[in-house]
Amino acid sequence: MIEKIEKKVQKLDDVTVRFAGDSGDGMQLTGTQFSTSTALFGNDLSTLPDYPAEIRAPAGSLHGVSGFQLHFSSNDIDTPGDSPDVLVAMNPAALKVNLKDLKKGGTIIVNVSSFDAKNLQLAKYESNPLEDETLKGYNVVQVPMTKATFHALDEVAVSMKEKDRCKNFFALGLMFWLFSRPIDGTVKWIEDKFKSKPLILEANKKSLLAGYHYGEMTEVFTTRFFIEPAKLPPGKYKNISGNEAVALGFIAASYKSELPLFLGSYPITPASEILHELSHYKYLGVKTFQAEDEIAAMCSCIGAAFTGSVSVTTTSGPGLALKMEAIGLGVMTELPIVIVDVQRGGPSTGLPTKTEQSDLFQAVYGRNGECPVCVLAAATPTDCFTLAYEAVRIAIKYMTPVILLTDGYLAQGSEPFRIPEESEMPEIINNIVKPGDEYYPYSRNENLSRPWALPGTPGFEHRIGGLEKSHIYGHVSYVPENHEFMVNLRQEKVDKIQQEIPDIAVRGEQEGDLLVLGWGSTYGAINEAVTRVREQGYKVSQAHMRYIYPVAPNLGNVIKNFKRVLIPELNLGQMATIIRSKFLIEVLQLNKVQGLPFKASEIENHIINLLGGKQ
Repeated sequence: MIEKIEKKVQKLDDVTVRFAGDSGDGMQLTGTQFSTSTALFGNDLSTLPDYPAEIRAPAGSLHGVSGFQLHFSSNDIDTPGDSPDVLVAMNPAALKVNLKDLKKGGTIIVNVSSFDAKNLQLAKYESNPLEDETLKGYNVVQVPMTKATFHALDEVAVSMKEKDRCKNFFALGLMFWLFSRPIDGTVKWIEDKFKSKPLILEANKKSLLAGYHYGEMTEVFTTRFFIEPAKLPPGKYKNISGNEAVALGFIAASYKSELPLFLGSYPITPASEILHELSHYKYLGVKTFQAEDEIAAMCSCIGAAFTGSVSVTTTSGPGLALKMEAIGLGVMTELPIVIVDVQRGGPSTGLPTKTEQSDLFQAVYGRNGECPVCVLAAATPTDCFTLAYEAVRIAIKYMTPVILLTDGYLAQGSEPFRIPEESEMPEIINNIVKPGDEYYPYSRNENLSRPWALPGTPGFEHRIGGLEKSHIYGHVSYVPENHEFMVNLRQEKVDKIQQEIPDIAVRGEQEGDLLVLGWGSTYGAINEAVTRVREQGYKVSQAHMRYIYPVAPNLGNVIKNFKRVLIPELNLGQMATIIRSKFLIEVLQLNKVQGLPFKASEIENHIINLLGGKQ
């Protein structure tokens, strides 16, 4: 009988773990399951999936490494962590690519089974890093994951290839044990996922349990770790990615407005998951249409909006460029449409699996003619729900297209989401005219919105299209004065949206030497960096923009209350340029264009260098 080895349990406040392996090793699935278990346990968490940009890179190569980083804590957190405390490396390439990011003295749990001559050569190692001085100073734990997985599946009648694919579940089970995570949720997921393939089900389940029991029985681990649940506000929670949050925000807006939801999109990384997610909700009346291209997708949304649907489309930077002419048609026809741009590295195809904030100019200015569009930008994965809902509300109230900017970091990252009560969500009152109402196609209400008349309604016949229309009556008009009047009217209507926008809040002193102004997904890193420097005694304030066009009504006064304004952004300074031109002030820039989000430490160090010493 094997005697169970007693292990010490050490409490920690927070931990950052990174799973890394070949793109075929299932690291995204492993990280997602670990995140789900962590969320169920009650920790606050933030994740950063990292996909290889190269499609089907050679197995074992440096270009084929896939990673998933998770930061979880008993306290509130804002980022997926600057540097991992623990690296799970499934092969030599994963070790080589990720070692530079690991904290000094951190733990490396390595699949020693993969460190053979072939894999070492593919990773461009001249010698085995497990046997030389490469890993000096780190806590290296060598686990024969592949060998142990094969041993656990010795009597399961699946192929050698299928057995090899199960080693990620062995690693997951081991990490569940090491960090005292509940395992039952993943067991149930395996049983549901593979119920039609009983042998695959058995293989994955056995691998998971083998990894868990390996931690209990082996002598290489003398300590396991425990992170207490976070003290989150009461409510029902769901671990959610930014793309999932966008989809649920649209469903909630459809429900509150009592209008059907239509999504017309063309698949593009990293926005495709929104289309996938919404396709699961046919039972709620959601219609999803996969168009043949981006132009057709956008035009289908114009048709859906014309016929009275909550009409949305999703894309990334290259697709947004293709949609622009039809977005202009949406502005001219004054129809409520929401365009989600999940930004990625560009230009052209660029870095499809990486993140960037470089579509800001395109969103604000990127159409022909005087063509104003409301632009919003989500700050966190869960904020994607709030702003998807808000985008629909604004689009319907003001009868205008709205662009919602997210990015790859928000779209693929996840965090706990408190499911709101229906009473917490603002009303969405549609502008659809009813039979018997007085009707002119381009008359205006107090918001300058034209009436929403559905085709086929008796007495509401009218035409829409890309040619300029006359005021009130909507006939095609080439009168110069009418065109100028209508251009100004459409601009004034979008400007009126500012009356809906709350004042931008300032964290810290309301005036002083330095304001760190962010927008979009930089929120987490900025918030953590400002917290750190304030704890060190520096007087630094922070404000964050979610309403990009129009801006918050008090933004100009806030900016002018500070001697210096620093804008960190994942581009070469697009928001900095907009702020300079709008408010005629100089701003400082901190720019990063590497396909990766900011680390909080990068912003922290820049702030300290700017201030030049403790205040």
